[in-house]
Amino acid sequence: MNAIARVIDALNEGFGRLIAPLLAVITLIVIYDIAMRFFIGRPSDWAFDVTKMLFGAHFMLMAAFGLRHHAHVEVDVLKRLLSRRKQAALELLGYLIFFVPFIWMLLTFGWAFFERSFSRGETTYGMIAIPVYPVKGVIVVAAGLLILQAVAIVIRAIQQLRQEETA
Repeated sequence: MNAIARVIDALNEGFGRLIAPLLAVITLIVIYDIAMRFFIGRPSDWAFDVTKMLFGAHFMLMAAFGLRHHAHVEVDVLKRLLSRRKQAALELLGYLIFFVPFIWMLLTFGWAFFERSFSRGETTYGMIAIPVYPVKGVIVVAAGLLILQAVAIVIRAIQQLRQEETA
């Protein structure tokens, strides 16, 4: 089971490192748009829509990487007072009762959201019609990566409980 958790960690680590530089691309597009406003007197027709979609994709795709590195907000004020065994049990229950069902809903509703957008050929409403469905597909990918990372966390919590039993 530990091998599964390590593979999931490696997947989310690699994906996060691949997606992280997207922020630099977004920054360059914003700088380009600002330069267009300054030198030509009008923004580009596409930069706002592209940066909005890229930032949304970046945010969603980095969520599993953040979860892997415990970068999300956790309320651990009371959790720190518990034994390691109780911490693992609390984490296990929290993920199984709250996190996994929420991400499963995100996955199923996100798929319907993407499918509807794809079937309609949805585009932005700006001067340049940019397809929207790829960004909506990111919701499904992000939910899949998040649920995998939750599996890795649950595996580690189960291992912690087993170690405490034998000790």
